[in-house]
Amino acid sequence: MFPVLALGVLSFLSLCGADCMAADANMLSLPGVDVKLAGKGGQEEVSSALKIILGLTVLSLVPAILVSMTAFIRIVIVMSMLRHAFGMQETPPNTVLISLSLFLTLFTMMPVLNEINSQAFQPFMNGKLSSKAAAEQGVKPLREFMVRQTREQDLALMVELAKKPEPKTMEDISMVELIPAFMLSELRSAFQIGFVVFLPFLLIDLVVSTILMSLGMMMVPPVTISLPVKILMFVLIDGWSLVVKALLGTFH
Repeated sequence: MFPVLALGVLSFLSLCGADCMAADANMLSLPGVDVKLAGKGGQEEVSSALKIILGLTVLSLVPAILVSMTAFIRIVIVMSMLRHAFGMQETPPNTVLISLSLFLTLFTMMPVLNEINSQAFQPFMNGKLSSKAAAEQGVKPLREFMVRQTREQDLALMVELAKKPEPKTMEDISMVELIPAFMLSELRSAFQIGFVVFLPFLLIDLVVSTILMSLGMMMVPPVTISLPVKILMFVLIDGWSLVVKALLGTFH
């Protein structure tokens, strides 16, 4: 996920230009704080210091970028709903589910990350692109991925809420409108997949409950019988592979 981190850093670095310079080239003044940068670099040293500060600051936004702009939303919700379908609240543990979701997200986003790396990050590291140009180039593959997963109804909703003129092309839609529309579409897709995952487990619960009632064993909790049956069924059909294959196949 390193190109994604670099993309976020580049986006913030592109905001720092000549306006970031203090009046005195050798002093950075903050409320109650005076930071002196001694040396011959002058404005270049101040610019580098500000860029480093912004770069470190943007690292705190990486979790938000990961959750809101990648396939992580859909994957982690489906995995959580699968655990609830079993009737087990703590198995698999949250650490396992989140780790699996992260690596599946990395696998799904690999083509996008490769594009960001080749079109933006490597040229920037080689000095062929400025930070602003690299940020613009790096956002394009991620934006294209988000657009492919987003429903038109969700985009129209966000444009309507923003009270802006109707966009003529996708380029007219800003990231502020695209990101929440993408998240809404991902939530919808995740709940649709989760509903399908729930159905076979619900059927097993109903069959077990019916059998127990017909035998007069109404005092026996149905989950005591249905849970081992559901686990056995899931193992026999290689359920994890089926769920992962079907889930990753929903991305386009």
